[in-house]
Amino acid sequence: MTNHPIDQKLVGLEKRIQELIKAYQSERSRNNQLEQTNQSLKAEVEGLQAKLTDFQNQYKIAKIVSSTTVEKDEAVELKNKLNEYIKEIDRCIAHLS
Repeated sequence: MTNHPIDQKLVGLEKRIQELIKAYQSERSRNNQLEQTNQSLKAEVEGLQAKLTDFQNQYKIAKIVSSTTVEKDEAVELKNKLNEYIKEIDRCIAHLS
């Protein structure tokens, strides 16, 4: 009879350990999901930052072109040239990074 209370305590302890293992596995799975979500959000932020930079460059080009006193055809040509230069500079910067 003296082993009976000890056996009950061991069974209770085993149940508690199993519950803790399940909780740990659940939290580990949740953590992995959150890490994946975090990575995808970081990639999205980088993409949006690249788009923002592109839009800022386009705005600057438009501002430069509109401030010049050239004919409309020349302004379009100038804008296209500036766009090409900026894209080439961006490629060079990306390559250096």
